[in-house]
Amino acid sequence: MQKINASPDVPRWAVLAAHSVPLVTLPSGLWRIAQVTGLPVAAQLGRDGREVVVAVTLTLMTEGLALLTLGLVRPWGEMAPRWLPFIGGRRVHTLAAVVPALLGAAVLGTLGTWFACTQAAGLIGRVAQTSAQQALLVVCYVPLLAWAPLLAATTVAYYRRRTSAL
Repeated sequence: MQKINASPDVPRWAVLAAHSVPLVTLPSGLWRIAQVTGLPVAAQLGRDGREVVVAVTLTLMTEGLALLTLGLVRPWGEMAPRWLPFIGGRRVHTLAAVVPALLGAAVLGTLGTWFACTQAAGLIGRVAQTSAQQALLVVCYVPLLAWAPLLAATTVAYYRRRTSAL
C-alpha cells in the first residue's frame, strides 16, 4: 500500500477523513456538469450559458474548498508554502486554520440537515422525471452530508496535534 504524504503524527483515520472530503463532494459536481451539458440526468436537458457558468463555478469552488481540508493533515497546513504572498514560509497559526474550518463544518452541517429534512423531497420531484434520474440525483448528493462531520473530525485532530506539540 502506498503511503499518503501527511505530516508526522497525523492519525491514519484523520488522513483518510481529509482525503475523503474531496471525494464526497465530487459526485454532486459531476452531476451538475452532466446536467448543464445536456446529459439526461434531469428533467431539463442543458442550460443557457449563464447556468453553465454558475454550475461550473459552483463545482470548482466546492472542490477547491474541499481540497483545503488536506491542509489539516499535510505539511502546508502547518507551514505556508513559500510562494504564497505575505505569509509564505511562515508557520500557520493553529486558530487561523481551526476557526474557519469549524465554522465551515457548522455551516455545512446546518445547511445539509435543513436541506435534507425540508427541501430534498420536493426538489428531487421537480428536477428528476424518472426513477433512474431520481436515484442518480440522490446517489450523487447524499455523500455531501458526510462533508461536515469529516471536516469537523479532521479539524479536531489538527487542533489536538498542533496544540499538544506547542
